[in-house]
Amino acid sequence: MTTSDGRTGFGPGDNTAASPHRARGTSVEHSVSIRSREQATVSGVLRVASFDDQQVVLETSLGVLTMLGQGLQIKQLDLTEGSFRIEGHVDSLIYTDTHPSAHDRRKGSRGHVLGRLFR
Repeated sequence: MTTSDGRTGFGPGDNTAASPHRARGTSVEHSVSIRSREQATVSGVLRVASFDDQQVVLETSLGVLTMLGQGLQIKQLDLTEGSFRIEGHVDSLIYTDTHPSAHDRRKGSRGHVLGRLFR
């Protein structure tokens, strides 16, 4: 899936996406491991909402995780297992409890954040 700003998302389409509510009701374990700020491994990933070389937005079993950095590259993604690995310089991780709506996913994560600020 490619968003209007050129970002790409991975995961089931809007009609078949794993429901965050269903995931919260199950025992899907979520963890994050960062090694030397150059590699991050995440479990409990339901969907990659968007990514580019400076930002990755993941829908996890415990909310939306936004990873910011430089030269970010997805090295491994297995949505069946819920695992994800990224390499590059990791600057920050930001969690939000809400999951982006289908409209916000089409606009990209930056539109999502701005939309929430100006509501």
